[in-house]
Amino acid sequence: MTLASIPVLSMADEPQKLSSALGDSFREYGFAMVRDHGIDPDLIAQGWQLSKQFFALPEAEKRSYYQVGGGGARGYTPFGTEIAKDATVHDLKEFWHVGRDLPEGSPLRSSMPDNVWPQRPEHFRDVFTRLYAEFDRVGLILLSRIAADLGLDADWFDSAASEGNSVLRLAHYPPLSGDPGGALRAGPHEDINLITLLLGAEEAGLELLGKDGEWHGVNPPEGAMVVNIGDMLQRLTNHVLPSTTHRVRNPEGERSRHSRFSMPFFVHLRSDFMFRTLPGCITAENPDRYPDPLSADEYLQERLREIGLVS
Repeated sequence: MTLASIPVLSMADEPQKLSSALGDSFREYGFAMVRDHGIDPDLIAQGWQLSKQFFALPEAEKRSYYQVGGGGARGYTPFGTEIAKDATVHDLKEFWHVGRDLPEGSPLRSSMPDNVWPQRPEHFRDVFTRLYAEFDRVGLILLSRIAADLGLDADWFDSAASEGNSVLRLAHYPPLSGDPGGALRAGPHEDINLITLLLGAEEAGLELLGKDGEWHGVNPPEGAMVVNIGDMLQRLTNHVLPSTTHRVRNPEGERSRHSRFSMPFFVHLRSDFMFRTLPGCITAENPDRYPDPLSADEYLQERLREIGLVS
């Protein structure tokens, strides 16, 4: 297994330079890596620590925050619930979701439920509310750079994603015990959303499927984050920006006795956003694959059914 040759870009670069470099990386890999994102390292460190403390709680206590029938949108989702599309075995992970807080009377509340917060560990709500806001900020900046690369106004995504159904996931992959029976920590999949922001994990395992048909490791340097295209942006751009298959492989040997923690932020559109292929992404060589409009929430619910989070 070789590492993917993804360049590490700086968000401090001049906007046009960053837009072009992001576009090149996304078209080649479906992935990019960025540093200088401005999220406070101390806040990130608090997030990692609180995530580890939460997942170390007794199973019954964690399950008390499981929202049955909620599709994993908020709170806790138990180990072995999520399954990659078209897979036959469930992923080897448990996770917690933090979503956007909406004001009373918002028309989006029917599709974006209130957050669930655990009684412990202490400061969980405060830290992850602040981390959510920071990821949200960085996501909108990156979307503005992507918009410019696509020939759109830099603020094109502002109204579409500033109240988007974005989710911060705290994921825990427990130590492996016995034969996993073909299951992976995360089976091969593509993300549902617009873009995903992922801080580097202590334990390796993230791999993307390259154009050569081989799996390549993705390992951002300390302080950087991985950014990848999701299916919603692939659909919107008529596959000009590809949503690349990726997975989290199982560790071997001594590393299999260690937990892996990750903290992806899934940037979503507003639930009422209507998908219409961007005109600039339709050509004679690349005709419109998606002529029928569809709302972001309809698309999300369809995909959640595919991965076993709603029935």
